[in-house]
Amino acid sequence: MQLDELHHPVYVPELLANALDRDCDRPLLQILGGPTLTVADVCAATSRFVQALNSLGVERSTRVGLLSSNLPEVLYVSNAVQLIGAIYVPMHPLAGLPDHLHAVTDAEVDILIFEAGRFDARATELAREASAMKLVALGASPLGDDLCTLAGEFDPAPLTPVRVGPSDILRLGYSGGTTGKPKSLASCQRTGLATVTIMMAEWEWPSPPRFLSCTPLSHAGAAMFLPTLLKQGSMLVLPGFDPVEVMQTIQQQRINCILLVPTMIYALLDHPRFGEFDLSSLETVFYGASAIAPARLKEAIEKIGPVFSQFYGQAEAPMTVTLLRKAEHDVSDMRRLASCGRPVPWLRVELMDADNNAVADGEPGEICVQGPLVMDGYRDNPELTRETFAGGWLHSGDVAVRDPGGFLRIIDRTKDMIVTGGFNVYPREIEDVLSEHPAVGEVAVIGVPHPKWGEAVKALIVLRAGQQASPEELISLVAESKGSYQAPKEVEFIDSIPQTAVGKPDKKALRAAHGQPG
Repeated sequence: MQLDELHHPVYVPELLANALDRDCDRPLLQILGGPTLTVADVCAATSRFVQALNSLGVERSTRVGLLSSNLPEVLYVSNAVQLIGAIYVPMHPLAGLPDHLHAVTDAEVDILIFEAGRFDARATELAREASAMKLVALGASPLGDDLCTLAGEFDPAPLTPVRVGPSDILRLGYSGGTTGKPKSLASCQRTGLATVTIMMAEWEWPSPPRFLSCTPLSHAGAAMFLPTLLKQGSMLVLPGFDPVEVMQTIQQQRINCILLVPTMIYALLDHPRFGEFDLSSLETVFYGASAIAPARLKEAIEKIGPVFSQFYGQAEAPMTVTLLRKAEHDVSDMRRLASCGRPVPWLRVELMDADNNAVADGEPGEICVQGPLVMDGYRDNPELTRETFAGGWLHSGDVAVRDPGGFLRIIDRTKDMIVTGGFNVYPREIEDVLSEHPAVGEVAVIGVPHPKWGEAVKALIVLRAGQQASPEELISLVAESKGSYQAPKEVEFIDSIPQTAVGKPDKKALRAAHGQPG
């Protein structure tokens, strides 16, 4: 008997196929304004896309990039890629050309699937630099085959997921690094299964969930699809986040579950029409991605109800390292509302000092993690992997204290990452762009508190002698290169940038002197 086969886990491809093969008549997916699709409809579409991609030469380990807004085809493509065992390279629709270009070249994308019309120009630019990459469109485009038309030529067939192992790569994602270039994170099948398992076991899902997605399906939105499917729920997808549209949809569709980042919560609370809509159907509001101001969280609970559930994780250990459950949101305890919750029981989590020793309760230490959720490492970057895995733990870069009851409260970051509006912004990347301006002599980028965005990007600039530049042109420079969400909200011109003893910009001193909004 082959015990390896007997005990082989059901990883994400098989899990997805199994879930799409039951309750076939149950409503599952609707893009706002479009038809309601059943489980059978999504299963059939996924099958057609599997066959279409196979006909284009997509097979196991083929690297498939995807650049699109929230279309149902995004889910069909991502489902098909997983079932084939290809490697998914999602590209954020709001990112700038340099980030998209880095993703397709670093990942060596074999085929780029893009939304016709909306991203024709961007696909052209990317193909110019990655000449070996095949272009395929979602819709009619002069740049490549129409994948939707091609898929329609096939009859649905039973889904036959590829057999995968724990270290097989599921997805290549990118996050910022100290070098200024995004780091390549290879999510493996073990991590993908752990992510779904923990979300199923620990997240507080309504029964059944009627989930509203207003985040990109290429990223957080898609992460909610499989758990919603497994919980016998349905998903309604909006093109993006608009406060009135979100509130109106919750009221009309009796939505009971949604995922928001803090800035979205602020936008709802602060909208002049907030009180016009009935949000009483909400049973769970999942939130995370960045810190939320305790005062605003208290306001949200008082105005919407005790429905908020916080998750904390990072790309290296996705979605759920800790949870602050609905019942743990104590509005009488502002310290508790500042917490990111308690570690889930599926992982080992410790707070450690610089020598990798556990710290006492109440003392600051870096959040360090072990368990199946943790990535295998950064692709093609063994030095950074060794640094991040020092002592056999994933070092998160977040410093926290453990409060009574085991609740973790993040107080600082060992890294300079700025989280603004739920997006991660890495100062070095912004500094590199600003340094390209001929008038810029020196630059340092920091995060400053912001009532709406959580943190705002602030650029401190030392101009070259005799040179001039306006804040507006510098902000535009970053927006064009990195996308508007990464652009500084403020530019301040200063005489000099303080240096540490080893000649690096002293960002601690900069935050002390300039760390408040102007």
